[in-house]
Amino acid sequence: MRRSIGIAVPLLVIGIAAALLVGPRMKEAVVAADGEKVTILDDCDPRDPAWAPTGGCTLEEGNVDRAEFNALVASPLSLSTIGHPAWRNQPSYLTIEPNETVRVRNRGGRGHTFTEVAAFGGGIIPPLNKGLTPAPECAAAPLLPPGARTEVRGLSVGNHRFQCCIHPWMRALIKVKPED
Repeated sequence: MRRSIGIAVPLLVIGIAAALLVGPRMKEAVVAADGEKVTILDDCDPRDPAWAPTGGCTLEEGNVDRAEFNALVASPLSLSTIGHPAWRNQPSYLTIEPNETVRVRNRGGRGHTFTEVAAFGGGIIPPLNKGLTPAPECAAAPLLPPGARTEVRGLSVGNHRFQCCIHPWMRALIKVKPED
């Protein structure tokens, strides 16, 4: 027994090190393959008819039914929106050069927005805003249906906040670095 633990621990350490070194590069390679910088994701279950009244789910496969989604929107331990972790922007933090275009694609099965806001806040769906004041920019946010793409250009040097104005926990910070 002792011998197998002695072998397993170094293998575990090697596996974790490999994941840390390769994992981020693999993700970037997958995203870069389509020229995307940010991917909008969700995991709605297309077999659940409860999604139908709010636009349905266009994924071929998904694992989150509406009941699970609603159960994770707010935490009883928090006074604010938490949200389902499958609903996210990937990556949630991105550093770019000045004048670089950020290509965004909705690969989820639901509609989302990718809206620049002065401060993160709530969105346009009041029940999803628990504890959040709606971001004013969300009032005119264009919807990105599943499969849609958009581009963000002309960002100035500094930090830029983007969120989904439907699912306000879906956030991304794009940092534009000054030229060297």
